[in-house]
Formats: sequence, C-alpha cells, structure tokens
Amino acid sequence: MSVQSMTNVPIEDVRGTIDQIERLREAGAELVRVALRNESSLDFLKNIRAAVDMPLSADVHFNHRIAIGAIEAGIDKVRINPGNIGDDAKVREVVRAASEHSVPIRIGVNGGSLDRSRYPELNAESLVASAMEHVRILEDNSFFDIVVSIKASDVRLTVEANRLFAATAPYPLHIGLTEAGYGLSCVVHSSAAMGSLLLDGVGDTIRVSMTGDPVEEIAVARNILEAVGLRAAPVRVIACPTCGRTDPSLDLLSIAREVEDELLRRFGDMLARSGRGVVVAVMGCEVNGPGEAAHADAGIAGGRGGRMLLFARGRKTRRISADEAVGALADEVCRILEEGCE
Repeated sequence: MSVQSMTNVPIEDVRGTIDQIERLREAGAELVRVALRNESSLDFLKNIRAAVDMPLSADVHFNHRIAIGAIEAGIDKVRINPGNIGDDAKVREVVRAASEHSVPIRIGVNGGSLDRSRYPELNAESLVASAMEHVRILEDNSFFDIVVSIKASDVRLTVEANRLFAATAPYPLHIGLTEAGYGLSCVVHSSAAMGSLLLDGVGDTIRVSMTGDPVEEIAVARNILEAVGLRAAPVRVIACPTCGRTDPSLDLLSIAREVEDELLRRFGDMLARSGRGVVVAVMGCEVNGPGEAAHADAGIAGGRGGRMLLFARGRKTRRISADEAVGALADEVCRILEEGCE
C-alpha cells in the first residue's frame, strides 16, 4: 500500500514544484503526481525529474506525445485514459514507450467526467464499464501493467464501484474520493470511503483529495491506514471523552497531547525505524479506565485531588500526582520497550 498525493503548483514553477514534492516526501508521501498540460511542460518535467529521486507520476490528457515524452523523461507512472489519448496508432505508441521503459499506465475514471452519451446513468456499473473499456484497449495492445482508479464525490457510489471492479478484474486499484472538499468534511468522507474499501482488502494506492495544501493529505491518509491496521503508528494515544466522574482539576485533553508529544520526542524515531508501535491510554477515571484500556501497553487514569493511577497492560501499578503523570508514563513505556531510552 502506497500513499500518493499531487502537486498543485504550476509545473512551470520548477522550484516551487520541487519544494512541494520534497515537503510531500517529508510528510510521508511515497508517490507524487504532476499535471502536464501541454508539450512545453516536458522541459520543466525534465528539470524536476533530475532534482528529485522519489517516484513521480505524470497526469496526461488527450495528447499522446506528452505521455511518451513524460515516459522518456524518466517518469515512474503515467495516468492517461486510452480512449481519449488518440486513435489506435497513438495508443500503440504510448504502450510501446511504456513497455520499453517498464512504466505502468494508470487509467482514471471519475464520476464527474463519465461520458454521459455512452453511459446516461451514473452508477457503479457504468463507472466500471467505462474503466473496462479503457482496460481492454491496453489489453488489446498486449499491455497489462495497469493500475485503475474509479472515483466519485459520493461515498457510497465510490465504494460500490471499487468493490465491483475488484470483483471484475485483477488490476491494482488506486482508491480515493474525488472532489472531497476540505477540512473536517474531507477527512470524514474520505475516511468513510477508503476505510470501507481497505477493510474489504480493496486498494493498493491511497490518495486523499483535499482542497488546499496537499501536504495535509498525507497525515489523513496515514491515519486512515493506521486505523484499518495497514500501518503501525509509532505512538497511538487512546483517550476517553471524559464524563462526570472525571475530576474537574484534570485537563485530560492537555495531558493526552503532552503524553503524545513526550513519547514521540523520546521514542518516535526508534519506533519508526523498527516498525513497532506503542499504544498508551489517557483515561478520565480509575473506575473504568484501566479495564477499558486493557489492550494498551500502558496508561494513566484520573483520580481525585490531582492524583492519577498509572497502569500497564490493564494492571494497576501505582498512584502518582498529575504533575508527574506524563514523565511516569514515559518511563513505563521505556521499561516496556527495553531499549532506546534516555
């Protein structure tokens, strides 16, 4: 499973595009797509390709020469729709270039751009039928290194179409929700769509389409993968919503944030290198806290009078003051990890 994003800087701004790609890489992107609007974009692409060493995908529409030029410039994947790239001879030229350079071709079908003259109704069946039309064009040219994406702005439609395609053809799926918006709405809708598919075992690449800075997409994508168990978070903090049993003197939200910051500071790099994750709990009361968080590696639960209970794997360890809770919990995690501690 790979995390993808897309630059939103005009490719003519070579320095800006390179900087954005590097920011995406630092955030955790594993593949970045760039849009090529015309043949003059290829010169800019060459400069970008020479400056960055992470996988890049080219987004090309209508002009087969741009697709071929991108492949020859060292692109790692090309996104086209064979049905609108030109006649059969032009498709064969693109396929020949992709084959010679071992570059996969991604087919993209979106609900908003479905050919309504051929498919009057927008539904899962019409989206899959459109995708399969493009797939067969490549198959007829003996090309099978294919990735498919089928997206809509509607969660249910996107899920149904991708499930149907996964049951229809063997090709890898790039999944996402198109035109998902921004902020909380984008996070919720994207998580609902992609989480459903990933839990079904559907999807090989994930892209969160968020209006604004694409770097923000990466955090959402990684959290979705962590939530469905496909990535391990170095530090995962679980916390209760609190209730009337929580001592009013305890600011549980601030404590939870401080716990996460401290554990990432002390153990984040070591956990990321090892691929191991640690789960800690910050609970509002000691009545249900330790039991409800028994699956956590360690945790703290609120008590009365500014005191808290430290526990590990659901078992009570000792009582501590709220002021020392963060440090004590970090020390407990250190003992559990048995390495890499300060």
